[in-house]
Amino acid sequence: MSSPASSPPRSERRADLATSPPREVGMFEDESDILGGAASQEEEDGEELFGDNMEADYRPMPALDRYDPDALDDDDDYGDLSQTERQAAELAMRRRDREEGRARRGDLELVYGDSDDEEAPRRKRRLAEKAAAGEMDDAEMIESIENLEDTKGHSTKEWVCMLGPRTEIANRFKSFLRSYTNAKGQYVYRERMRRMCELNGASLAVEFPALVAQQQVLAYFLPEAPTEMLRIFDEVAKQLVLSMFPSYERVAAEIHVRVSDLPLVEDLRTFRKLHLNQLVRTTGVVTATTSVLPQLSVVKYDCNKCGYVLGPFVQSQNSEVKPGSCPECQSTGPFMINMEQTVYRNYQKITLQESPGSIPAGRIPRSKDCIMLADLCDRCKPGDEIDVTGVYTNNYDGSLNTEQGFPVFSTVIVANHLVVKDCKQIVQSLTDEDIATILKLSKDHRIVDRIIASIAPSIYGHDYIKRALALALFGGESKNPGEKHKLRGDINILICGDPGTAKSQFLKYVEKIAPRAVFTTGQGASAVGLTAYVRRSPVTREWTLEAGALVLADKGVCLIDEFDKMNDQDRTSIHEAMEQQSISISKAGIVTSLQARCCVIAASNPIGGRYDATMTFSENVNLSEPILSRFDVLCVVRDEVDPMQDQHLARFVVSSHVRHHPSRARTAPDAPAPAGDVEPVPQELLKKYIVYAKESVHPKLQSNVDQDKVASMYSQLRQESLATGSLPITVRHVESVIRMAEAHARIHLRDHVLEEDINMAIRMMLESFIHTQKYSVMKSMRNTFQKYLSFKKDNSELLYYILRQMTLDQLAYIRCVQGPDATAIEVSEKDFIDRARMIDIHDVKPFYESKIFKTNNYVYDAKRKMIVQTIPEAAVPET
Repeated sequence: MSSPASSPPRSERRADLATSPPREVGMFEDESDILGGAASQEEEDGEELFGDNMEADYRPMPALDRYDPDALDDDDDYGDLSQTERQAAELAMRRRDREEGRARRGDLELVYGDSDDEEAPRRKRRLAEKAAAGEMDDAEMIESIENLEDTKGHSTKEWVCMLGPRTEIANRFKSFLRSYTNAKGQYVYRERMRRMCELNGASLAVEFPALVAQQQVLAYFLPEAPTEMLRIFDEVAKQLVLSMFPSYERVAAEIHVRVSDLPLVEDLRTFRKLHLNQLVRTTGVVTATTSVLPQLSVVKYDCNKCGYVLGPFVQSQNSEVKPGSCPECQSTGPFMINMEQTVYRNYQKITLQESPGSIPAGRIPRSKDCIMLADLCDRCKPGDEIDVTGVYTNNYDGSLNTEQGFPVFSTVIVANHLVVKDCKQIVQSLTDEDIATILKLSKDHRIVDRIIASIAPSIYGHDYIKRALALALFGGESKNPGEKHKLRGDINILICGDPGTAKSQFLKYVEKIAPRAVFTTGQGASAVGLTAYVRRSPVTREWTLEAGALVLADKGVCLIDEFDKMNDQDRTSIHEAMEQQSISISKAGIVTSLQARCCVIAASNPIGGRYDATMTFSENVNLSEPILSRFDVLCVVRDEVDPMQDQHLARFVVSSHVRHHPSRARTAPDAPAPAGDVEPVPQELLKKYIVYAKESVHPKLQSNVDQDKVASMYSQLRQESLATGSLPITVRHVESVIRMAEAHARIHLRDHVLEEDINMAIRMMLESFIHTQKYSVMKSMRNTFQKYLSFKKDNSELLYYILRQMTLDQLAYIRCVQGPDATAIEVSEKDFIDRARMIDIHDVKPFYESKIFKTNNYVYDAKRKMIVQTIPEAAVPET
């Protein structure tokens, strides 16, 4: 300690400062520059303020106790500020400093006290000494960061790892979780955390749009530095959960924040270097999964020489962290993992492939590995379509580097949030308004006709096929009484007929409207491609199962075009899948059974290209009886010559092209309206309606159903099948009737199957059977089952069908007699009334005024008692 005499009096130092040149205000300078060379010695040894001549520092010195008049402000230039004006001026200066990114004076005073230029360095040094000694907590060390997005030249990853920004991010996220409310004023995340703890969960879902609305800076940092930001979010979420439930750490050691609803969805094939270490969102189909394995999270090692426990070491995804030497005995090993104190977490790797509908033409589907950690494991299975949000990162693979010859990184997605796109998830996303609209729509008495009019609206006619597709989309109810005998609920359909009758278009439409569909062709599908195949994993060298089309379509629809082009061996592989809805595998030591709970809708061409009505269905198609018996509905499409129908069809096609042209210049002619002028259901609403019905409605077959009607129908069908030698009728067709009745009840959102559902199912079954008959026996069979076939048919449609058949017979006769120049066809009203009475229709007068009668160019001549149809000139061939 220096003596008082060794240091000059304070007055002399004051004189030195007075004569020194002025310095720029606000600059941080060394204290030695301010106090001169003598002060630097005092900095080292300290300054003695008390001594024998202490009072000499305060003696008057007229030569020094004066101010430069040029440096003084004139009192006349400035007036006194009121308290309100002073506060407003200070507020304006704070706002200006905050906009310029500078720290506020008040913030500095919180840390350093008085911000005097001379005292600030000393206080800063004392605070640093306290921090080094560990006498100061983190709250005193961190200043408030107003402009958090100003990273001061650092990268986002470096900035969020610093102590100040990290604490500010944690505080802001904590405030967001505590204070965020929805439109009803409810605290969303408080309630969500409470519900998570009630279910013993460990994942808290946070919507990204909500984070953007409340904390833009956090939403800006999150995609840029996702790993670091999510680590901060997890810590904050755990603190809040423990503040609500202090003992919850016994249930879940970690709480994970899952970020959902990221606005940008990337395709798997669009990932590039730009996306590395970014938060990304993508969709795809799970094709393979590994078993759930334990992964090292926090490792502790035992030194084999001295028994000292080293660690903990936090393991990363890319490399293994090992200790260098033992701090106790300084040995370099060997070290053994301490099994008791090491922390593990669940680990699973899945293979994500592009969805079948999103692959560009001529490209093979791309795939990417996704890593599932903690409670995300076993959330999905092969065949599920998932929406995954995660961190797109890279792994250095030495074997890949050896193969390629230069450093190449394999990339993976470390999943953070996972949503399986199934019916249950879609129903949960429906709003109250959507459900109210669906329930209101189900009360319409013509809901079935409206749905049929909505299916494939770009295809004219074919109401029978559209009704069958509607029943297949809604499906019946699967049963498994006592877990012993499983009965499928899905309805299989086979469409067979002439070329150019829109068979493939029906399949393509179902692919778009069904919540889950897989489309394939018979020529491009093999047996293992439809079922499953076994391959050796390139990573683990173990045999693994890869799902085929039927497994990928589980709880959905599998669409097979060109069904007749399949090999017999490949076709027999789907026998089990179509009836038992499972696929048994016994290959390479793997004996298992995969689920294939899907309905099969197939399209095929007849032998020779065109359907021959003089032969039975079995003779027209190259399919075996076992495969035909597994189809519930057989739809035969014939391209018949009918001048009136051909004109309507051509007009419909032309108007459809004109109406949907991008540069539509003129109004298209109106297409002929369907019978009854039924208003179709919008496509988006139809999708929601199908999903809601399949997930929420489970119709049951009541005991008071007329069982004798089904029994007599089955008995009659067996006799007719034996007599005509056509399609074999088996017990499976009785089950088909029940399935279609349940599907019809589900369309009406009914929980019980009524009599009308049974009648409609019997009508569909009979129409399917009659369409497959020879033309010679078809008419007689229609008369035999007329009471079933006329159910729920509008009288106008029935009468039009009868009149159309009479018109075609008369047209064939006239052309044989008069040649192809006939322009009008006349049918006797008496013959028409006799045919109508055969189906219990006695009043045909309203039919003459109906829309379907006039649309098809029919005119009733009351004087002659004749019905006349005019053939359009375009339909008459030139001679």
